[in-house]
Amino acid sequence: MTFLAILLLAAMIATVAALVYGVVMFLKNSSAEVHGDGPSEYALKSNKAMQFRIFFQAGAILIVVLILFVAGQR
Repeated sequence: MTFLAILLLAAMIATVAALVYGVVMFLKNSSAEVHGDGPSEYALKSNKAMQFRIFFQAGAILIVVLILFVAGQR
């Protein structure tokens, strides 16, 4: 159970880190978008970071479900 709690904490930290990175890239994109055409490097990085956030968030939810399942078995 302790291993799952540590794994959940790591997934939560990864989710927040990906969210913050994505927002920073989004803010950089808004200034770069004024001067260029097409998706900028920052827009692509922001999009990729948000995809990672969704992946980490889904992992955290699955870990919570697993923790609840293990706790219900006891």
